[in-house]
Amino acid sequence: MALPPDLRFLVRPDAAGGGLRGRLRVPGDKSISHRAIMLGAIAEGDTHIEGFLEGADALATLRAFRRLGVAIEGPDAGRVLIHGVGLRGLRAPDGPLEMGNSGTSMRLLAGLLAGQCFATALTGDDSLSRRPMRRVTEPLALMGAHIEASATGTAPLHIHPVAGLTGLDYRLPVASAQVKSSLLLAGLYAAGETCITEPAPTRDHTELMLAGFGYPVCRQGPRVCLTGSGSGGGRLIGGRLQVPADISSAAFFLVGASIAPGSDLTLTGVGINPTRLGVINILRAMGADIELSGERTAAGEPLADLRVRAAPLRGIAIPVDQVPLAIDEFPALFIAAACAAGETVLTGAEELRVKESDRIAVMAAGLATLGIAAEPRPDGIRIVGGAIGSGTIAAHGDHRIAMSFAMAGLRAAGPIEIHDCANVETSFPGFARLAAAAGLAIEESWV
Repeated sequence: MALPPDLRFLVRPDAAGGGLRGRLRVPGDKSISHRAIMLGAIAEGDTHIEGFLEGADALATLRAFRRLGVAIEGPDAGRVLIHGVGLRGLRAPDGPLEMGNSGTSMRLLAGLLAGQCFATALTGDDSLSRRPMRRVTEPLALMGAHIEASATGTAPLHIHPVAGLTGLDYRLPVASAQVKSSLLLAGLYAAGETCITEPAPTRDHTELMLAGFGYPVCRQGPRVCLTGSGSGGGRLIGGRLQVPADISSAAFFLVGASIAPGSDLTLTGVGINPTRLGVINILRAMGADIELSGERTAAGEPLADLRVRAAPLRGIAIPVDQVPLAIDEFPALFIAAACAAGETVLTGAEELRVKESDRIAVMAAGLATLGIAAEPRPDGIRIVGGAIGSGTIAAHGDHRIAMSFAMAGLRAAGPIEIHDCANVETSFPGFARLAAAAGLAIEESWV
């Protein structure tokens, strides 16, 4: 049987020595794009979105709500118009909802659909079908949801209608914005109050956006609560929403400009939500030169322009309290560590084992291929900075792995070829084109 086409990146060293330069805007924030579609769909009235990420993951969410009976216009250059149907206006789809590679779509939709009066099935690609879902289905079951998963607790998920959900008071065993958000969305349909307590701060886009749509949310320290709509909790009202540029996408350029001599790069309109600033905090602790300017807000979310210039980096012990704030950015940060003087040690990040790939194992293997000492550990990694060589890297279909090793090419002794890069489109459509415009010598090819 013929193998499917393989998108490969070929990155050559920065022969000109100019690094990354200029001004650019990375695509809209993926986390906010997902939530904008979900909340706009169940709001009353129209929601106008600008800056929507037209990547495969966010588009999977958009297509799912169309099949749930929501009229959605666009996307057109990041603009989307959603004609909301209200909390009780969704309709049964005509078959399973395909989530592709998007764990956010599947986990958040599991919560939102658990309280509907119709059955739904959620499916995904091979990668998503290996990712753990019990962390969502088990607490939802405590609320009265009836969700069937595979014998190993993975997708497909079959969600059955129930007489009603009941609010719960739940302490997350592991910090996870996706689990927190799933339970809060189920809480909209539950009787009484739903409260979630976090062991460490995670991104709070769901809480901010619920409030932005007019739904009362109470936040006190690590605890967030809402009352179900049927118990007088409120309703969501459509409006206008600007999606900031995604700091997770900006992270690759923050690292690339930090490690490449001669770099002076400005990233415009990047979301700087405090629960997402781990990548900046960690890079600054390593010695990075990152300057924020033009700070402003859009739809309750803070954003700013980020100027980053090349600087000598040093290895550090990454503070445990920064791990949840940078969980998606660690593949890029591992490249920074490979270029830093001394060793960098990460602990408390076992969540990286169950992302689109085992990001600890895959990054360690790739770094070793390039001649960097990388010791994977159960909950983290130890990286000793050194000279980056050349070689062939397997991205294992993980978009963040592919883009991280592309930036390593800025400091490599020779070409780096990266295989299995097609999923870059899930979060960063046009990555290679934008990176090339900033000065990265990158070529794409289908093989």
